[in-house]
Amino acid sequence: SWWESNSASLHQTQGASFRAAVADRLVPTSPAVGVKPPRLRRAESSMRILTIDQIRSVMAVAGDFRVFVEVCLYAGLRLGEAAGLQLGDVNFLGRSMSIARQVQGATHKSAHLVAPKYGSERTVFVPAELTSSLAAHVARMQLEELDEQMFRTELGRLWNRNNASAEWRRIRSEAGLSDEFTLHALRHTFASNLIASGCDVVTVQRALGHAQPSITLNVYSHLWPSAEDRTRSATAAFMLVVADSADSLRTGSGKAQVNSVP
Repeated sequence: SWWESNSASLHQTQGASFRAAVADRLVPTSPAVGVKPPRLRRAESSMRILTIDQIRSVMAVAGDFRVFVEVCLYAGLRLGEAAGLQLGDVNFLGRSMSIARQVQGATHKSAHLVAPKYGSERTVFVPAELTSSLAAHVARMQLEELDEQMFRTELGRLWNRNNASAEWRRIRSEAGLSDEFTLHALRHTFASNLIASGCDVVTVQRALGHAQPSITLNVYSHLWPSAEDRTRSATAAFMLVVADSADSLRTGSGKAQVNSVP
């Protein structure tokens, strides 16, 4: 949540403000003294990632919202970025999409297009299967102008935080998922797949549109193999190479390479 992401920095800011007020003799003492920062849930305990079976269940009931779900799941787009996607943002032949805007606002009256979050402008490289799905959606919706929104509600309005989340809650309920799976879990699942496939932190950072690699690490570091895991895997691979070499020496001439004891 927003509070979980920002409460620690708020605690530090308020403490600094009260210390400055004491120094300027505006208040006699700081009420922040002795107040401990909030305890946050660890990323690995709060993050939800969909399994293959859960994804299949979601797609089976997504209906007209399926392609919206797909760009969040297979391109890692945030809700606002998916809602802001336009026809001209998709390079169907080059299999990529440009993230150049997002929808801001929680209701259809307040929803409007703005620039993406700082550092979030990016090009996402996507598989042909996703561009094919998008092409079918374009044909079905009869989109022609490059500045047409890729996704709109039945009333022709922009998807926003409220109506998109409501549609996701319907899908989640019909797919049998718990309330802990928010629409943002699709983006987490995208990132998890990149990491599991061996992508480094900079690759994941650029795909997600994080301003700094440190942001990516703060959120997803628990998904990368630990130093212990990498050490074991590297040594195991090395041992296999050595063992294979030894076996080839023993069997290369058809004879054992060590003299037998008489």
